[in-house]
Amino acid sequence: MDFEWVAIALGDVAWISLAFFLGFMARTIGLPPLVGFLATGFLLNTLGIASGEMLQKLADLGITLLLFTVGLKLNLKVLIRPQVWAVTVLHISIIIALFGTVIFGLALMGVSLFSGLDLKTSLMIAFALSFSSTVFVVKSLEEKGEMKSLHGRIAIGILVMQDLAAVIFLAASMGKLPSIWALLLFLLIPLRPLFHHLLQKTGHGELLILYGLVLALGGAELFELGGVKDDLGALVMGVLISTHTKSTEMAKAMLGFKDLFLVGFFLSIGMSGQLSLETLIIGLLLVPFVFIKSALFFALMTRLKLRARTSLLATLNLSNYSEFGLIVAAIGVMNGWLSADWLVVIAIALSFSFVIAAPLNDFDDRIYSQFRSIWMRFQRKQRLADDSLLDMHGSTIAIFGMGRVGGGAYEKLHELYGATVVGIDFDAERVKSHQSEGHNILHGDPSDADFWDKVEQDHSIKLVMLALPNLQANLDALQQLRRISFSGKIAAIARFVDEEPLLRNSGATAVFNIYTEAGAGFAEHVQGQLNIE
Repeated sequence: MDFEWVAIALGDVAWISLAFFLGFMARTIGLPPLVGFLATGFLLNTLGIASGEMLQKLADLGITLLLFTVGLKLNLKVLIRPQVWAVTVLHISIIIALFGTVIFGLALMGVSLFSGLDLKTSLMIAFALSFSSTVFVVKSLEEKGEMKSLHGRIAIGILVMQDLAAVIFLAASMGKLPSIWALLLFLLIPLRPLFHHLLQKTGHGELLILYGLVLALGGAELFELGGVKDDLGALVMGVLISTHTKSTEMAKAMLGFKDLFLVGFFLSIGMSGQLSLETLIIGLLLVPFVFIKSALFFALMTRLKLRARTSLLATLNLSNYSEFGLIVAAIGVMNGWLSADWLVVIAIALSFSFVIAAPLNDFDDRIYSQFRSIWMRFQRKQRLADDSLLDMHGSTIAIFGMGRVGGGAYEKLHELYGATVVGIDFDAERVKSHQSEGHNILHGDPSDADFWDKVEQDHSIKLVMLALPNLQANLDALQQLRRISFSGKIAAIARFVDEEPLLRNSGATAVFNIYTEAGAGFAEHVQGQLNIE
């Protein structure tokens, strides 16, 4: 038996146990667990403990699977929207010019760690600070079930464009061009029908997960062999199968694996360099600059005809620094352009930007609702077709969330009450699919204060059914219903027993546990079909 591997494993288990404890403490005080994971890395680094092999492998796998799942959920049509590519290009350019000038000015003044930086390295640091965190934003959107909302799709699109910019920088800075064999990677496009066929045949169990791992890791390896950044390969493989009907199921099946491996990534960030008072102070001083990034995002989005709410929610998602900033800084350190202290500075700024961004994203709808008069001053009169308010058309029953549960409820109620039933969902593709079948389905967001104000002014809704993807989404909708003093009945679904009292206390007239009710519905269906007396 190899006792060296036993020692490595025991050491990594100790780190992961500490990560669990601090992650649990972070969740207890209302912060995302990843803040606790980052704190674990800094603590271990302070104690002089180096990263283990297993931890580094977890970190690498986490990033690869993250980009793969982003690709699974990415709609390429989003990237070609000016609200994505134009905002990204303008934002990166302005931030580099602005932050780079400030950093170079501090270097000329001989301020501490900045002294010795030339214009090139100053601009490189500014470039590293221009990114927003793919890890943070994806996890935040997933937890709130908003990956396919308009603001979620805009934020993800901007992140992908930023990631592509980072990949281009990495290739250029390493002085390494893709090999001639990289041209063969274009053959993956005509192979997409084969990938789709295999996905259809994998079923719904462990083969689905294994196939996802094969695609993610295999794509990364192929791109690495071609001299292209390996993580881009995982992203591309996800995009290639994103149009298949089972892509969402695969993303959900791999969610646990991705989250587990990302623990290693967050731990490795905190262990990336030696912490000192100087690096801590400079890292903290960089944190407020994230609000300059936020203001610029909001201004650019509203100028490009997005609603104030859509712009604000996308902006709050992007109000942080990025793990790609660490990667850019690491390249600078490797090439001798930067001192290793800058890795620690950016890691500190990244960590504390997460601490700020977490509560902002938790209360994003409240921030918009309470200060709506301010945000509305920036909204243009002309808006995009898919970012306008909807009309209920005299409906009396509204079903929010047109997934399997909401879709089934719509079918049944439409049989009973006809056109007075309306379905609402923020997934534009899902809405189009239902509308193509002649269903009365509208595109809208139930946590949107503007939408509810429209409903309050002119509606005949007597029953609202909340079949949204998670508890928080249902609670947000209930909060909006309370705000407009909705007098009708409200039914909401719950997935766990402990969710039921939370929904009732928030104003739900009736709460249905979908697993319990599924069993009762099954028994009722069998009794009717088999004529059991």
